[in-house]
Amino acid sequence: MFNIDEIYSVTDYIKLCKNTIEKNIPQCFVQGEISNLSKPSSGHWYFTLKDKNSQVKCAFFRLNQRKIKFSPENGMSVIIRGATTLYPQRGDFQLIIQQMEPAGIGNLQLAFDQLKNKLRLEGLFDSESKKEIPSFPNKIGVVSSATGAVIRDIIKVLKLRYPLAQILLYDTIVQGENAHLKIIKALKAADQSQNCDVIILARGGGSLEDLWAFNEEDLAREIYNCTTPIISSIGHETDITIADFVSDLRAPTPSAAAVSATPDFNTILYNASKLKEYLYGSIKQSIESKKAALELLKLKIIDPSQQLLLNAQKLDEYEIRLIKHHKSLINDNKEKLKLLVSQLLTQSENFIKTQHNELSNYGNSLNLLSPLSTLSRGYTITQDNEGKIITSIKKIKTEEVIFTKFHDGKVASKVVNKEDN
Repeated sequence: MFNIDEIYSVTDYIKLCKNTIEKNIPQCFVQGEISNLSKPSSGHWYFTLKDKNSQVKCAFFRLNQRKIKFSPENGMSVIIRGATTLYPQRGDFQLIIQQMEPAGIGNLQLAFDQLKNKLRLEGLFDSESKKEIPSFPNKIGVVSSATGAVIRDIIKVLKLRYPLAQILLYDTIVQGENAHLKIIKALKAADQSQNCDVIILARGGGSLEDLWAFNEEDLAREIYNCTTPIISSIGHETDITIADFVSDLRAPTPSAAAVSATPDFNTILYNASKLKEYLYGSIKQSIESKKAALELLKLKIIDPSQQLLLNAQKLDEYEIRLIKHHKSLINDNKEKLKLLVSQLLTQSENFIKTQHNELSNYGNSLNLLSPLSTLSRGYTITQDNEGKIITSIKKIKTEEVIFTKFHDGKVASKVVNKEDN
């Protein structure tokens, strides 16, 4: 028979095991490979840590993730520090993770490599998106700490190299927790002011941890979205940050950034002097060339009086030629006129003869048809006092005066009597 005092409920048994495990197993460092990684909306991470022979469940709560810069992935080898416990609801043996580092590579270096690869694939490092640095900037913005040696080095170089430029400092912290948010704020202020022709983003040297603010994704995207060209100068010459890849130009040191942002004033003066000499020489050569050309033109110019005589001679020649041409034209026209007159006389005589013959024919025809011809044969024409021809006796009245026309005269008669046929 069982002793009733020795029987545990499942809950009590799990509590006993949980207390025993937590009291007797200290926090341990465990190395293994991540698998079955889950990242719910709560922000907690759950995964299995395994090697070739065994595995253990792990829980990494959001509050413990603050120092994690990289993003864990399935298949990644990591070293974790955690406390051993049981999850009562399922009776699962698990590790509550307090710290996690990638095995073989540092936390920050892995985060750097992951972000670098991500942004590279998105095209944020492409040369096509780089803005051109202006050759002669009037105003240079500097995003850096007002108390650091960096700003003093930049000011010193700019005053010696290109004193014409105005320096606008946008003060910010460049190290520490959430420093990237301060840098973003200062960078936005410089870009949105539209006062800067170019912006230098700079800080001095330090460890990877010290420079980490310039490896934050939010800052990288802000640099990429700026409309003002940006020169980055973060750390020493061997230090490389994500900001360097995204910026339009990377300088190895802050002093080098000041050099990259400006032309050398002494070089400008030297080049201007050389250009002045070249222009003077070119102008002098051009003047000499024009003088020589002018002398040649002078030789080609004829004396006005001589030119006047030549023109008068040409005018006489033109007059003689015109007279000859006129006479020749008159003689030619005279011959043509004689020919035309001869032709006109001949044609006129022929036309008159033709018309005379036609007129004679028409006269003969008219004579044949003329009443006078009929009258000459003994016929007469009787007319009333109005000259109208009387064709019937009925149109004559007694005592009326009528006129009888002969071929050689006319007789007036008074009607005494009428007789009808």
